[in-house]
Amino acid sequence: MSPINLAIVGVGKIVRDQHLPSIAKNPDFELVATASRHGTVEGIQSFTTIDAMLDAVPAVDAVSLCMPPQYRYEAAHKALSAGKHVFLEKPPGATLSEVADLESLAASKGVSLFASWHSRYAAAVEATKSFLASTTIKSVHVIWKEDVRHWHPNQDWIWQAGGLGVFDPGINALSIVTHILPKAIFLTGATLEFPENRDAPIAADLHFKNAEDVPVHAEFDWRQTGKQSWDILAETEAGHVQLAEGGSKLSINGELKFSAPEEEYPALYRRFAEIVKAGKSDVDLAPLRHVADAFMLGKRKFVDAFHD
Repeated sequence: MSPINLAIVGVGKIVRDQHLPSIAKNPDFELVATASRHGTVEGIQSFTTIDAMLDAVPAVDAVSLCMPPQYRYEAAHKALSAGKHVFLEKPPGATLSEVADLESLAASKGVSLFASWHSRYAAAVEATKSFLASTTIKSVHVIWKEDVRHWHPNQDWIWQAGGLGVFDPGINALSIVTHILPKAIFLTGATLEFPENRDAPIAADLHFKNAEDVPVHAEFDWRQTGKQSWDILAETEAGHVQLAEGGSKLSINGELKFSAPEEEYPALYRRFAEIVKAGKSDVDLAPLRHVADAFMLGKRKFVDAFHD
């Protein structure tokens, strides 16, 4: 089978760090074009708009959309309407409604839509899911704290309405939690901290439970300095579970059970190729629903202005 001719829209840091190396290692894809206001990829046809790219390169089969979520719907709609398969960086959109509309459009056009959640493909996630399914969970505690100045320097879009603020990394934790827990959870209360000069939160404290009243507590914070914290802890009848370092290491009762090198984006592109070949879509909106619920139920707390 010939490689899938792939185009990328939005050539920024995440594309250079993750997408390009993953595509280069995957024989199912051939990068043939890019569209970005400023970024280009050496040796690849480049355009400043998706419209120009789609017009000039009709051989494009699939498009990876890597611009901020507030601007993704319009580009996705254009690509799907042109009969292209679409890979959506996380979060898949600024609202649930627009992603649902894209899913319907993809189905009507007979093309694949992929809402990618890279953290679900972290090395120890599947092992953790299997372990939790084999025991009884008593409680879960999520600690997802990092330094926004280090990871998102001068990125104004993440502080704007629709940019999600601390939920930009926090949704990674939610993508793992919604995958590894055997029963669905529901938000019962939340406090969101907003800097006085920003439209999106810098911290969030979330409380969930499932139908059996098992509590899940999540703490997200963008003011962490020093060692960054990306941990999911669970108390179970079989002991203490720690999924650490963003999902890369699983320890049970303090003993390391599983660890492997990070391969999240290569796994994403393997999955994208799989659904394109199968003629189906993969659009799980559970993580984004929890973020929407937090904004609906969350109490707002205003804190000092934040400056990069």
